[in-house]
Amino acid sequence: MNTREIESTPQQDSPAPLLTSDVIVKEAGIPPNSPNFRKTAVKANGKRDPNMIKDSLFIIRRGDTFHIISDNYSYKTETYYSILRHEMEGKPVRPSSSAVLDAYVVPICLERAKLAGIPVCTWGISQGYLPLPAIIYGLNYFATASDFFVVRDNNEAKDVIKHITNIGKYPFCYQKLAKGATVHSCIGIFGKTARQCIPVSLLAEEVYNHFSIPLVTMVYVKTGEQYLLSSLAPAKYSRLTGDERTLLAAYLSHQEFL
Repeated sequence: MNTREIESTPQQDSPAPLLTSDVIVKEAGIPPNSPNFRKTAVKANGKRDPNMIKDSLFIIRRGDTFHIISDNYSYKTETYYSILRHEMEGKPVRPSSSAVLDAYVVPICLERAKLAGIPVCTWGISQGYLPLPAIIYGLNYFATASDFFVVRDNNEAKDVIKHITNIGKYPFCYQKLAKGATVHSCIGIFGKTARQCIPVSLLAEEVYNHFSIPLVTMVYVKTGEQYLLSSLAPAKYSRLTGDERTLLAAYLSHQEFL
């Protein structure tokens, strides 16, 4: 995994954005005095953005707080251990290790969000019963919130349940869909969205304010004029649109302030 540490510590009396910054690019575990250690300029105009490749990890420091940006916050990944290391060293870090663990377990995520006042889908846990139509998430050890199914009839539901429960060995999480409801996904970047996701910008802001995950996929249900959070999942760099890459690069090059 590549780790990039971005110092972002302008003077208190100088609010103007930095036009360029040094991005420390290093393979994890390589000390700064190594020949392989180098600094790469990041242009604020977006013509040259950080190399957003799979599993790359960016660390931005604003004031005393470290912000960890990654496309994979899963348990036991280098990103997770980087967050944990900052916490053990007493350094303020976002997101927290507890936030990333809770965010990708659908029932826990929705309960946390609900307690924070975020509108969420009504959910249940079952090993067989399923109201239709519904969204289904697996709850086994290997399940991820990225893999969900929208089922609308009994035959389809039986096949999906058999698959995600490993023939009844594990429960699943379901969310009943109201008549006319539609399921969508959108990527939140530091609580903001690109142009195609402006209608859910408020939801993205609320999710970031609570979980503090800089890069996250929000699955949501649109019912009339209401947007309900269904789940949170990783947002892979390779799946970002041009607008989303530009927005993320703006944060890394300090055009956007945290």
